[in-house]
Amino acid sequence: MLRVGVLVSGGGTNLQAVLDAMDCGSITNAEIKVVISNNRNAYALERARNHGIPAFCISPGDFKGREEFYEELLLRIDEYCLDLIVLAGYLVTVPAAMIQKYKNRIINVHPSLIPAFCGKGYYGLKVHEAALARGVKVTGATVHYVDEGMDTGPILLQKAVEVLKGDTPESLQRRVMEEAEWQILPQAIQLIANGQEESR
Repeated sequence: MLRVGVLVSGGGTNLQAVLDAMDCGSITNAEIKVVISNNRNAYALERARNHGIPAFCISPGDFKGREEFYEELLLRIDEYCLDLIVLAGYLVTVPAAMIQKYKNRIINVHPSLIPAFCGKGYYGLKVHEAALARGVKVTGATVHYVDEGMDTGPILLQKAVEVLKGDTPESLQRRVMEEAEWQILPQAIQLIANGQEESR
């Protein structure tokens, strides 16, 4: 059984997609052991608790400096002996020590077709604003392994989404979530849980 931890900053819609996939059996051999947010008001924490999953806020603002925050985050993650860490809209830089310790065991979902609209400054609505400003006809989402770079790790899954005439950043964001993120993130966990992902 794959022991999964989820890190999230906001509402937790990607987390909900994973929970739903586990509930309906499209993710097998995996269970979420802990959900951690940097935001104590994140609805994701409520979603986790409603499923009986331990949920914690570990916020950089509660510590004297980044190093103390990183230490506490890593300590809490280590407690759960995780096989996979899922960054599901987690807007905090992951510490290098965690990336090294959990090498090839951290995945992230990003709301574009990497290498387009990724890297520093590209998160949330900013990704979709940039896609519309560039005039692309197709966008989408990517699940990739996390390495020391920003959105530079090996790609696991991608799904394209058409950009429609009259799209706003908000409408495009919603469609990318519904048609891509909420589909490929559960698929990626299912592949990893059952040893079907391509070698990395």
